[in-house]
Order: sequence, then structure tokens, then C-alpha cells
Amino acid sequence: MTKSGLIEEVAKRTPHISKKDTEVVVNTIFDAMIEALRSGDRIEIRGFGSFQVKIREARDGRNPKTGEPVHISAKRTPFFKVGKELKEMVDGAPRSDASEEDERVPGQASA
Repeated sequence: MTKSGLIEEVAKRTPHISKKDTEVVVNTIFDAMIEALRSGDRIEIRGFGSFQVKIREARDGRNPKTGEPVHISAKRTPFFKVGKELKEMVDGAPRSDASEEDERVPGQASA
């Protein structure tokens, strides 16, 4: 799902709010999340998961193409940890037809 797909879905479920206002709401939520992570705060959405910033220390690596040693600077990177409820909902979700087709044995007719 893309951001525009999310806006479409929210707009469908809230017909009393215009699509433009829905876009403003979604962008405001994302902006607030970005600002919270920028300031070092942790975001927890019960039943969904949590976001936090992890600090990756500076280290020495190698250029995979040339094999030359390269210094990799320290950086802060966002990290998402899925919540238990979301994990269970995804794991218990019914399979789509496409995944069932992939598992069929070649030459065998479908039932």
C-alpha cells in the first residue's frame, strides 16, 4: 500500500470528510511521527507496533566491488518493531489465491 492508497482507503471509510482533508490528516500524522523520531521519542501504537531511533556506531567496512576499506560514519536510523496483535492478525490471515497457485504441483489440476 502506498501513501496515496492509504489516503484513498481513509477517504472511503470517512465519507463525511473530504479527500483533501483526509490527505491533510494523513500528512499531519506522518509529520508528527517524523518530528517525534527526530527528537528521540519512541512512538507506540497499541496493537500495531512501535517505532524508535537506533544509533548505529561508526565502523569500518569494505567496498564490495573493489574490496577497499571504507569508513562508515555513525548514524541514527528508524526501527519498527511489530506488535503482538498485528503479528497474530497477519499470521492468521487467509491465504490469497495467488499464493495457493504457487504451491500447486506442476501438471496437477486444481480442485
